[in-house]
This record gives sequence, C-alpha cells and structure tokens, in this order.
Amino acid sequence: MKIVTWNINSVRARVDRLIDFLRTREPDVLCLQETKCTDDQFPTDEVRAAGYHLQLFGQKSYNGVAILSKEPVTDVRRNMGDDDEQARIISAMCRGIRVVGLYAPNGQSIEAEAYQYKLKWYASLSRWLTFAKGTPTLVYGDFNVAPDEADVYSVPLFTGQTLFTPKERAAFKALADAHGFVDLLRAKHPAEQLFTWWDYREGGFRKNKGLRIDHFLVTPDLLERCSAIEVDRAAREGKLPSDHAPVVATFRD
Repeated sequence: MKIVTWNINSVRARVDRLIDFLRTREPDVLCLQETKCTDDQFPTDEVRAAGYHLQLFGQKSYNGVAILSKEPVTDVRRNMGDDDEQARIISAMCRGIRVVGLYAPNGQSIEAEAYQYKLKWYASLSRWLTFAKGTPTLVYGDFNVAPDEADVYSVPLFTGQTLFTPKERAAFKALADAHGFVDLLRAKHPAEQLFTWWDYREGGFRKNKGLRIDHFLVTPDLLERCSAIEVDRAAREGKLPSDHAPVVATFRD
C-alpha cells in the first residue's frame, strides 16, 4: 500500500499537477494540506475521474486538508472535537490503519500569539490521539517543525527561528514519545539529509536550501511493514510547483 503526504499549497492552482501525480504515482492514500479552498471549490470531478474517493475538510483561502483514496475510508474525523475553526486535521480508517493527516500551525514568530497557539495545538493533538491507542496508526502531513539539525540546511541561520526553536522541537518529540511513534523517514534514512520544503525565493530548490518539515510518524508495527519511503523531488520541479515535495511511503499488507 502506497501512502503519500503532500502540502500542495493551493489545490485549485495545481489541479493539473495533482491529477498527473495521481495517474503516474498511483497512491492508495494521499493526504493533502493547504488546499486553501472550501469543500465546494475542491476539484472533485477531476479527482473522481482519476479513480479516487474524497474526504474533504476545507476553509476559504487558508489551511484545508483532504484524504484521497482508491478505496472508501471509514470513521472519518475532522479536527479534534474542540471549537477550533481552523481546518487542520482529517483522520480515517483505511485497510486497518488509522491515518491522521494534518497541517500544523506555522507559528509565525516566537513573539506572536500564533506561536503559543502552535505549542498548545501540539499538546492538544497528543491528548486527542489517545483514541487510536492499540490501532496501527500513521500521523502524517506538514508538521511545520524541523526536528533535528540535519533537517535544516543551515543551523546558524535557523537557530532561534520558528520551525526550529527548542520549544517546537520539544513539542514534536513529546508527541512522538507519548505514543511511541517512530519518525519513519529518519528511521529508514538515518544518515541522509533529505528536505521536503524549499523557499521559492533565491533558487532555494536548485541550491537545495531546504527544510524537512513534512513527516510520517508511525507506530512500530507500521515501521516493520514499511518497505520504502522517499521524497519525490521530481514533483517539486517544473511549472508552478508547490514549495513542498510529496513524501511517499510503501507498506506491505
């Protein structure tokens, strides 16, 4: 089973790229982030024509997550059952696996209220995920955290900056530790510096000045079933790409 996470950075701006990805890579499950549209604005007809079912959780202009799957999914949940109006989490059961797709808050700057919201959001996410205890679970998406020094192209440049502050990295680690999650890409590629996001400016992608902020956190049983995980850099190339590349993981049934 091939499972993919991709921050598409506006699905309506990249419909052709999405459909091409579905037809060439043929993921069984794809979680999108930053769809940036309401559910009625999503390119539903095109995705269904490509052979996929949809579960949507969008909002106007910002955020937005979606699950696209070859088979229907069940027990779909949106956000954490609280009063947060930001469309950041969509979860479902798929072939015995609890998949949780997320788009974590950015945090803006360490002085901003959004930074405190981000830290509280991570704590709430950890508490909420207890409902999946005992189930093979995969939490994936844009976490907006680079967990380790190997996950940023310049440690001096990002020291003290959002996405790489000690508190954000500690929140990511606390989430993983609380549920026994494994950072799948790092487990499979312990020595490689692999990025998933590159700034559009100053030739960031061409110079490989990136960050690894898109992750798969999995329970140990799924680590054992994972045969491969890769960053699809080709999907970051060409005309009008997202600033993120998809991360593609393959699991044995």
